[in-house]
Amino acid sequence: MQKTQLFPIAILSGLVMCLLAATGFAGEHGAHVKGSADAPTMESSASRCAQNADDTFCWMGPDIGQAWASGYTGSGVSITIVDDFRSSEVIDGDLGLGPQRQRHGEWVFDAAGMVAPGANMFRNEYAQPTSIALQDGLNVFNLSYAHLEPVARSSLQQSIVDAALAGDAVFTKAAGNDAAPVGTVNSAGDFDYLAASLMGAPSTIFVGALEHNGTPENKASLASYSNYPGSNREVQNQFLTVGVEGDKTGLFGTSLGAPVISGYSAILGSKFPSATPTQIANQLLDTARTDTLVNYNSRTYGRGEASLSRALAPDWIR
Repeated sequence: MQKTQLFPIAILSGLVMCLLAATGFAGEHGAHVKGSADAPTMESSASRCAQNADDTFCWMGPDIGQAWASGYTGSGVSITIVDDFRSSEVIDGDLGLGPQRQRHGEWVFDAAGMVAPGANMFRNEYAQPTSIALQDGLNVFNLSYAHLEPVARSSLQQSIVDAALAGDAVFTKAAGNDAAPVGTVNSAGDFDYLAASLMGAPSTIFVGALEHNGTPENKASLASYSNYPGSNREVQNQFLTVGVEGDKTGLFGTSLGAPVISGYSAILGSKFPSATPTQIANQLLDTARTDTLVNYNSRTYGRGEASLSRALAPDWIR
């Protein structure tokens, strides 16, 4: 595979699984697929991931099991994974269901669905020239790729940006795996037009990857490959981090972090069914933790590490 980032006009940006070369993923090292404007990001080296006693999996934070035990699993919410479901590029990994070889989009789809098992899951091929479709109720769209051409050239990407600017759904965007500020030209000379177009969108969250799920006793650092907010205040305000425990799954990259936040968004939607997409996004951003991060600062970590338990704590949100 090429670098686990599809760099078609949309580089899948997330799973760094030993696929630092997957075209289209906005993943770790910005790989991309020739002739595509999208690039996924993921890498892999197969490993065995054990299931926990509370039915969660080795790579999940403890807040997820607590949410499930309280009855919040994402029911009534629709998650759409916009990604690569058709290419011949596959990645080896194990999210807890046994070692598998799957396309970038299939890994992202599985991760989001495993975090929010009650959600309605949909797939949208990112090379498809059609606009996104909104389902009834709260919608969450996962974007684990980078788009390397102006969004106006793609009806799909333009529809994503239009919906995000209107706050029609929660959009979780993998930050990318170039170890660079979001919205800047990477070392290969590529520019993620989708990320730039989503800056300031009210219900969009950029997702960076931590080396592991942090705790106050075992603080986490930003993964060496992860993009970060830098000096852009707008991005800082939209940026969350989450642990990507690739040593347990064989999968690394911001592409795998984004579906965790998509799952969190769906879980929040199942507790707060009347909340708007912007309220859901703001609740996750506003309740992020900073005491679980090494030398926290907003240029590196944005708002901090996502905390599902804090986001779920109130009786209502506004």
